[in-house]
Amino acid sequence: MTNLFPNYARKDFEIVEGVGSYLTDDQDRRYLDFTSGIGVVNLGYGNEAVEDALIRQAKRLMHTPNLYQNQLQETVAHVLGKENYSAYFCNSGAEAIEAAIKLARKTTNRSKIITFVQSFHGRTYGAMSATGQAAVHQGFAPLVPDFVYVDYNDRDGIDQQMDQNTAAVIVEVIQGEGGIILAEKEWLQEIEKRCRETGSLLIIDEIQTGMGRTGSLYAFQQMDIEPDIFTLAKGLGNGFPVGAMLGKQELGKHFGPGSHGTTFGGNKMAMAVAAEVVRQIDQSEFLEDVQKKGTYLLEALKKIDSSKIKEVRGRGLMIGIELQQEFSVEDIIKDLEKAGLLTLKAGQNVLRLLPPLTISMKEIDEGIEKIKKVF
Repeated sequence: MTNLFPNYARKDFEIVEGVGSYLTDDQDRRYLDFTSGIGVVNLGYGNEAVEDALIRQAKRLMHTPNLYQNQLQETVAHVLGKENYSAYFCNSGAEAIEAAIKLARKTTNRSKIITFVQSFHGRTYGAMSATGQAAVHQGFAPLVPDFVYVDYNDRDGIDQQMDQNTAAVIVEVIQGEGGIILAEKEWLQEIEKRCRETGSLLIIDEIQTGMGRTGSLYAFQQMDIEPDIFTLAKGLGNGFPVGAMLGKQELGKHFGPGSHGTTFGGNKMAMAVAAEVVRQIDQSEFLEDVQKKGTYLLEALKKIDSSKIKEVRGRGLMIGIELQQEFSVEDIIKDLEKAGLLTLKAGQNVLRLLPPLTISMKEIDEGIEKIKKVF
């Protein structure tokens, strides 16, 4: 008997404790975690500096509404956007996408928004409508109008749909939920070019790829593009709920008082945590280490000789193992759980690996051995 809605397909165990890259369940079983809580706990479990920042702020003041100045918000906005971007803080990735949609439509006075097949941007109505997956839409029609879905990495689709009525293009540098599909650099650059030609805004969804996950603070930094708007969440709070929408400063005139808001967004505890998270991640040595570990893990996985594997792909510590059609990724996930490794599904048949960015090489080797044995 449960008093909860059955909208989650929950495992039959509860995670009760975490230290570093390891989790323990309510039956005292220990797991190496290659999920990071779905790309959230980038700095590992029990990060003392993050916990201390939260506790200090909670003891001082837990909440004030956005009726007053908030120096913590100013601090985090600056480290995230430097001098180029202004920030709006919220509580989740879906809320960040909703804010981006509103800002884009209000700025351009247009309604058409282009997104991509197999994309995922959230489950609120605007974010769900931006998501290019029929399974996510099922049962919720009518969706928010004027969203158009084109094929990912398809230049012809962009050329056919981009016009003077297009408010924005929303794109992930790597489709996470869609199956760890990597965007082609030249394709993203072409999207940016077409946006400039049509006066449309380029929105990059960095909710899963951001905060160091791919080896740079933001994945778009490796693509030689400059979005008008980008969104963050997940790893920004290392487990504390926080999201952000950053837009070029000149867009601020379109987002004045009354245009958008939130009661809890940017609360002082979230900002105290986010400031510490960014301080730890936005270091060249840290990000270079993520790249090194990601390359090591990716190359080791590519060497696994198994008839079940179709392709291994990824960037940084965001990696997917696509299975041959006749094999079930759900079965692989269960077998890995029994072996003491937690993993995720993405797309139709992709094993998704998102270990903490602080994972050690020894722990990576442990995970590789478990994956080898199961495959």
